[in-house]
Amino acid sequence: MAEREQVKPFASVTLGGVRSSSSSDDDEALSMEMQLRKRRYIQCCGCIAALFLILAVVVLVLSFTVFRIGDPLIRLNNLTMQSLDISTNGSLKSTHVNLTLLVDVSVKNPNAATFKFDNGSTTIYYGGRVVGEGVHFQEKIKPRRTLRRNVTVEIDPVKFVDVPGFVADLMVAKRLNVSSHTRISGRVNIMNLVKKHVVVKFSCSMTVRIPSNGFHGEKCKPELDF
Repeated sequence: MAEREQVKPFASVTLGGVRSSSSSDDDEALSMEMQLRKRRYIQCCGCIAALFLILAVVVLVLSFTVFRIGDPLIRLNNLTMQSLDISTNGSLKSTHVNLTLLVDVSVKNPNAATFKFDNGSTTIYYGGRVVGEGVHFQEKIKPRRTLRRNVTVEIDPVKFVDVPGFVADLMVAKRLNVSSHTRISGRVNIMNLVKKHVVVKFSCSMTVRIPSNGFHGEKCKPELDF
């Protein structure tokens, strides 16, 4: 009986010691696993933040380079008269004017994408009235290229002669003050991500001297609408 009583406490102590050691190991393993998960979570968040930062920098750089839409530039290179016939038939009231102008225009596309424009127009004014108009047919301008073309403008003699002061300008001053207005509208499309509708306008004023049949004192002003 005495031996049995001595064995029972010994077995109980040994069993209790085993249970305590197993619980401590489980707690330590759980703590290490939580720390590992926390570390992975922090690393994952850091990678995502770095990725967004890189994307933001890339978008910022592209917005100032590739995705930046510059202003198309239009320029009047030359304006010449293909034909000029002024006849009075012995009377100022029966004055007839036949005038054909050749307008040399350049359009520069400074963008990294194609600039496609619809039919444009060049209008000639005299005395504040429209006396002639020419058409620019639709075209595409490649990236960072310049398109140069000639536009023929037919002057309406009836509208020209009906302008008040025409006879005085023709017979006395020997000069005609005219102006031109060119308008071209188009679109710039960059990778279907950035699309912009652009309207380019260009106005010029000049003087036609009758003896020389030349243009003098050209003053031009470009305009741009988005």
